[in-house]
Amino acid sequence: MKWPAFAYVRASTLQDVWRLRTEHGEGARLVAGGQTLLATLAFRLSEPSVLIDISRIDALRGVAVRGGTLRIGALTRHAELGRDPLVARHAPLLAEAVPYIAHPAIRNRGTIGGSLAYADPAAELPACVVALDATLVLASPSRERRVAARDFFTGLLETALRPDELIAAVEVPVASPASRGTIVEVARRSGDYAMAGLAASLLLGADGRVTSPRLVYFGVGNGPVLAARAAAALEGRALDAAAIAAAQAALTADLDPPSDLHGPPEMKRHLARVLTARALSRFIPAAEAAA
Repeated sequence: MKWPAFAYVRASTLQDVWRLRTEHGEGARLVAGGQTLLATLAFRLSEPSVLIDISRIDALRGVAVRGGTLRIGALTRHAELGRDPLVARHAPLLAEAVPYIAHPAIRNRGTIGGSLAYADPAAELPACVVALDATLVLASPSRERRVAARDFFTGLLETALRPDELIAAVEVPVASPASRGTIVEVARRSGDYAMAGLAASLLLGADGRVTSPRLVYFGVGNGPVLAARAAAALEGRALDAAAIAAAQAALTADLDPPSDLHGPPEMKRHLARVLTARALSRFIPAAEAAA
């Protein structure tokens, strides 16, 4: 199917964006990497009157550490996340997630801001920012506000973004020596959307006990699913096979996956339990895991 007719304009500053949005109203759509938007245009799921290209706005770029926070500009491309030394040091979960995202051509164009704004329930980065307890910085003509990642995703392809806002940056607490994180998923082929996935983050003390676990599942709901009961089953326990089994059992109350083209809800629950064991087993010392 062919794209609908639309105008195109490139914004150089945020002030350009605000002006162009005011001029064109509800028919204006923002585009950066365009990896999601271009597909919706092809299927006539989106018919904007004008595309506002924000890909060259310097205020939305850059990765930096400020105090105890890693700030990632919304225009940071997936490939840049995967090779940035600050991301690797302070938020390694994000770097680990990059190879799971689609294919190299998409990783070279797609941006973290675009992925979060679109809020695909099977996408890796939304789950990762919730697992990392990140904050999204949202900019509008009048102010800047911060929304916790856990509150940003409000439904299927829905977010807390207001009509006059865009994502300016993502702020992630820097990792400590006790921080552990990993991502696992099941997909039919490399690059396919995940049938089910898990982004996990926790603190592991010198005594082997878990604190502040965050288990965030994707591909099993209308958005990232923070499994509160499974996390509670881990809190304060030594991480061993029994603790993992307790977390798996608690998932029954955490997950209510819909049927989709991959299979029924019970298959999704089964995959989630398998992924829980795979992810948490990575944090058990090798000698203990083999026992």
